[in-house]
Amino acid sequence: MSAISLQIPFDVAKLREDFPVLKQTIHGKPLVYLDNAATAQKPQSVIDAIVKFYAVDCANIHRGVHELSQRSTKTYELTRAKVKKFLNALHQHEIIFVRGTTEGINLVTQTWGRKNVKAGDEIVIAGLEHHSNIVPWQMLCEETGAHLRVIPIDDRGDLILDEYAKLLNPRTRMVAIGHVSNALGTINPVRKIVEMAHGAGALTLVDGAQAVPHMKVDVQALDADFYAFSGHKLFGPTGIGVLYGKTDLLNAMPPYQGGGDMIRTVTFEKTTYNDLPYKFEAGTPDIAGGIGLGAAVDYVNHVGIDKIAAYEHELLLYGTEAVSRIPGLRIVGTAREKAAVISFVMEGIHPHDIGTVLDRMGIAVRTGHHCAQPVMDRYRIPATTRASFAFYNTTAEIDSLVAGLDKVKEIFS
Repeated sequence: MSAISLQIPFDVAKLREDFPVLKQTIHGKPLVYLDNAATAQKPQSVIDAIVKFYAVDCANIHRGVHELSQRSTKTYELTRAKVKKFLNALHQHEIIFVRGTTEGINLVTQTWGRKNVKAGDEIVIAGLEHHSNIVPWQMLCEETGAHLRVIPIDDRGDLILDEYAKLLNPRTRMVAIGHVSNALGTINPVRKIVEMAHGAGALTLVDGAQAVPHMKVDVQALDADFYAFSGHKLFGPTGIGVLYGKTDLLNAMPPYQGGGDMIRTVTFEKTTYNDLPYKFEAGTPDIAGGIGLGAAVDYVNHVGIDKIAAYEHELLLYGTEAVSRIPGLRIVGTAREKAAVISFVMEGIHPHDIGTVLDRMGIAVRTGHHCAQPVMDRYRIPATTRASFAFYNTTAEIDSLVAGLDKVKEIFS
């Protein structure tokens, strides 16, 4: 197969030099890392930013008047400004730091949800959702007596919007939707979904964990009421993420947790709460993670999100064509708009066996239900093997995957 030829400059070999982990061997073979939907690798600049905090600037933030605290506070808060610009949020205080997408969704269900959802109300999610955008809403429904409604998907993995329209009614309080499916790669028509929800008087939350690292996200253009993502999928550290929310909604929501930094005054009789965004950021945060996230945003901006999206789309086309030639292999998820994710099954071979053989060849893929069991149930399969690409992957690595799958067939034939 031919190599990718883009109309825009994109030096993959040079970019790969920025990622130390990619230089190692696994079981004596060069590492081929194709598990980016689970977590992305970290460039040296992100690693350096974290090390610098601990080696040079380590101090708690927002409280100290001494130099180290001032430096760490400035760098940490600079990340908030960077994320505001990265998402094109209207205000910096609309950027809430959380542990990741999961905590961002839970924050909304436990604050907005408990205050606004009552018995008989309805929450709408999609049949594509990650467990993190299912379970918190189920818990809220169990607590309040609300009902969970699910938008079905077709055989390709696309949402059936006509069925979505039928679900919307005056009882719909929230539509929570994944921007991109981690299990299938489906890119959902989020702007249309948001518009339809607002037309029915409902709010919207978008799980952007799989979207932010791979495409331009403009929360104002999407008009989403809430948008959450995780730093570790954006080539940043684990344990840090972002919840974006519109100002009026965040102001109306009660605090998520109590403790330091989310307070203005405390007496034994009454506590008053801090302004946004700090009202939702109790206790000492993951300072190093926040600083690392800022470095990750800088790195992605340096590479160029539009270039990343274009290159990864070419990887998707190349990889789809390559694995489709393997006899007995079936791709699960062929949506009209897809991110660079290829999930598949091989006739007569369990995905875990596929993953084990590939690992011995230095190839890292994900096998299982991908925290999306309802998706597997929809296709009547227990699991898939998933290869998910990032901009540091190459066509040569896809060729290695194909060779590995040929070896799998040889072993289990």
